[in-house]
Amino acid sequence: MSDSSTISLSSLLAGADAAGHDHAVNDRNSGLQHIHNRATGAVVWFPTWQKFRQTSDWTQAVAGQEALLTEATGAGTSLNDATSTLLAQQLESLLERAAGAADANEFVQENLTPHLTGTWAVADAAAKAAGAELPHGKAPAGFDDYPYDVYAQDGGAFATALWNDIIDARRNRALADEAARKALKPVSRKALKNAARKAARR
Repeated sequence: MSDSSTISLSSLLAGADAAGHDHAVNDRNSGLQHIHNRATGAVVWFPTWQKFRQTSDWTQAVAGQEALLTEATGAGTSLNDATSTLLAQQLESLLERAAGAADANEFVQENLTPHLTGTWAVADAAAKAAGAELPHGKAPAGFDDYPYDVYAQDGGAFATALWNDIIDARRNRALADEAARKALKPVSRKALKNAARKAARR
């Protein structure tokens, strides 16, 4: 189980911001990591998965995800399927909101850390529901289809991959919309006649 602390995650992140740009010291001493948001000039701090368990936010986050899993399993869904579905729904919601955001760089800055910690909370909730020990570097079975390695580099690999996908979500939406518009574009009479002539010559 976690050595739960009275330190809130928001306090830790605010402290890192206040400490300035001595990132090496902050990362090493606080259990936090960071990504530079080149577009805004900001530094986005997030906890390692281990550090998140030491904050006062952890218990409430896990309880919230555990309630969702309990609801799903109570309706007859297996724990693994409930975990997989919950992860997929939460990721889909994040990327849908990112695709519709006015500014992808502002969106990632505000939403990256909540999604990281929420995903780690799902893993811990799934372990608790199964009566197993909390994960230590290997995600529960319900994560088999999840597209990210949530524990690699203490969570840093997850953060980087998710960051890129959030930034790309708006561009991908624009490309999909453009493809849909082209597919629905009316075909001119001239194009139809040309196609008929080609077909007749075959």
